[in-house]
Amino acid sequence: MAIQTIAVPDIGGSADVEVIEVCVAVGDTIELEQSLVVLETDKASMEVPATVAGKITKLSVKEGDKVSEGSILVEVETAGAAAAAAPAAEKPAPVAEKPAAAPAPVAAASTTASSEQSVAVPDIGGAENVDVIELCVKVGDEVAEGDSLIVLETDKASMEVPAPFAGKVVSLSVVEGGKVSQGTVIAVLSTNVSPSAAISAAPTAQASPAPAQAAAPAAPVSAPAGDQNLVVPDLGGTEGAEVIEVCVKAGDSISEGDSLIVLETDKASMEIPAAFSGKIKSLSVKEGDKLSAGDVIGVIAAEGQVVAAPVAAAAATAPAAAAPASTTASAPATVKSAPAAESAATAGFGDSVYAGPAVRKLGRQLGVDLSKVKGSGPRGRLTKDDVRIYVKTIVNDVQTGKISASSGSGIPAMPAVDFSKFGPIEMLKMSKIKKITAANMQRNWLNIPHVTQWDDADITDLEAFRASMKAEGEKRGVKLTPVPFLLKAVAAALRTEPSFNVSMHHDGEHIVQKDYVHIGMAVDTPNGLVVPVIRDVDKKGLWELAAEATAIAKKARDGKLLPAEMQGGCFTISSLGAMGGNGFTPIVNGPEVAILGVSRAQMKPIWNGKDFEPRNMLPLSLSYDHRAINGGDAGRFFTYLTAVIADIRKLLL
Repeated sequence: MAIQTIAVPDIGGSADVEVIEVCVAVGDTIELEQSLVVLETDKASMEVPATVAGKITKLSVKEGDKVSEGSILVEVETAGAAAAAAPAAEKPAPVAEKPAAAPAPVAAASTTASSEQSVAVPDIGGAENVDVIELCVKVGDEVAEGDSLIVLETDKASMEVPAPFAGKVVSLSVVEGGKVSQGTVIAVLSTNVSPSAAISAAPTAQASPAPAQAAAPAAPVSAPAGDQNLVVPDLGGTEGAEVIEVCVKAGDSISEGDSLIVLETDKASMEIPAAFSGKIKSLSVKEGDKLSAGDVIGVIAAEGQVVAAPVAAAAATAPAAAAPASTTASAPATVKSAPAAESAATAGFGDSVYAGPAVRKLGRQLGVDLSKVKGSGPRGRLTKDDVRIYVKTIVNDVQTGKISASSGSGIPAMPAVDFSKFGPIEMLKMSKIKKITAANMQRNWLNIPHVTQWDDADITDLEAFRASMKAEGEKRGVKLTPVPFLLKAVAAALRTEPSFNVSMHHDGEHIVQKDYVHIGMAVDTPNGLVVPVIRDVDKKGLWELAAEATAIAKKARDGKLLPAEMQGGCFTISSLGAMGGNGFTPIVNGPEVAILGVSRAQMKPIWNGKDFEPRNMLPLSLSYDHRAINGGDAGRFFTYLTAVIADIRKLLL
């Protein structure tokens, strides 16, 4: 056993950097590259990884401490040099080729040699002329093993190319917007490595057997038919990759190469393609599961067919370790899936967020909607620091009271009050409908700039006509209430003044003009307020509307409304006539832009030019979204509406 210390690496010249998180404790067993502490400057936060594996014996820092480059962080008890050399003994081939060189690493283990080594684009699944969309480093930067050097992007995915060893960037051979392929040199790194490390870093291709024997012509083979297991291919040694998306379901017919699931590690996302064409019989995984190479994803009823076998040709350029897999029945899947596993990150799953997989995972862990985060990287690409700064800003705003966690932006939360101090109380649980209504009302009130106008509609003649139709209604079994007249009048007004039959588009730059007239009707139920929607009101007669309004109101009170029956409204009518009152200010039911409030009708003396006469007047309140509707539009809408209510014959014009 040996004790080694791990110190703060080069942090760009920063001094007295704050330790904001200690990720390990004394007694913990750590792995290489595992995060030890998180440091934070006024510009960025950074994780300091372990440079050795072993057991933590001492912690030299705590949260809140200030550290600089070279400050000791932890002491680690490692297995020692003998254990570290054990893996090398398992690979006799390189030793057999150079027996004289074997003792050299041991003799020179304590010395180092500075060397410059080229870094090339690794296997990227056969893609050629891939765009370089971001340079993550510049000449002179110090990089650790695994740090991203550049980001490549194809039409299907983006991928980060990591540094294969630690060192200093001597030169860069690519620029943003350039094109690269597998083997293209992208940078030269100067690194201080021990001779043993230099030998171990030699390309594995030099130890691979000559591929000449694989050049024999490949005969066509038959793809498997019948039930076949779909398995996770080689993930490059990664274990426990998380399933973040399941792209198919049982019963789906798929083609070879179609994506089955998407896996994600802390460095990459990868789509796992189907090895066969056929029909999915069953799936064994779900989102959130952890998978490794060889795990079964599901079972497919494969469609057998004769295909040209690419295995032999592919094996010619594959590393020696991949050779045994080429002889199995699932070899085509392994060959095809490997590039997908090596693709470092998809640009996004059907969304417009421009971020790598590590940033997306951080966003999911912190519950951040990445579409609301402004990217500081090239071409607006999101970085981890962007997400952390976004979260830190929100947390600070909540803690300082600038933003309430339960209210709208900038609105202080209501203080908690102990009402039991003033007398007996009872806590009544709100129904789901009431909670949804409360949330919708608050959202609509906070987001929609309301304006309300009032007017009275003369319904004297309308009520006389309605009374004359009472006998006809009894024959039909339908009661003709004022509601169908209001529905018809509003529908006619929406057609005459189409500026009310719109919605604001969520992008804030467009208005959606609707060519249909569906009107919501607020209904008070024992469980709370609901708004069922009557469709195509402009195309229906009074009797039909009367019957439909009665039926849907009963359905609402019985709690039998379907979600689809409360969607798609263009306008809402809320009537409090039965409850009384002279007027109120209804809240617009977004994404609609207007709502009509109806109060109790009263007999009022109206001047007719010669004298006052009693008229039955109906108070109306029109609230509208001032972003979409101006006062002139509202005036014309209201004038037409009251006119057709006063003289229903105008509905025929």
